[in-house]
Amino acid sequence: MEKNKNKVTEEKVLGQVARLDNLVDYQTDSVVSRTLINRKMGTVTLFAFDKGQGLSEHTAPFEALVLLLDGEAEIVISGKPFLAKEGEMIIMPANQPHSLRAVKKFKMMLVMIRS
Repeated sequence: MEKNKNKVTEEKVLGQVARLDNLVDYQTDSVVSRTLINRKMGTVTLFAFDKGQGLSEHTAPFEALVLLLDGEAEIVISGKPFLAKEGEMIIMPANQPHSLRAVKKFKMMLVMIRS
């Protein structure tokens, strides 16, 4: 079912002009995600984090580009904190522990290339 849901999402935006920040909505006390592209070679996912919400520290075997579409986030990579705001991006290195937390509610696009 999840695979079909992603396919429907891709078809809704494929060949269409869309504002990224309008494709995912905030929810109180939640983290919301919406996958736009899900392929063997990589993914593009939108997230909306309510204030105070985040992703706990973890690692990924691939580099990941984070682009803030709205708001403000603290992104910690290997213990070093970074403050990112709307319009800014950061690339999280592969195999380095990282976490994210919403200083203010924020939306982001995560692009992960697996190859």
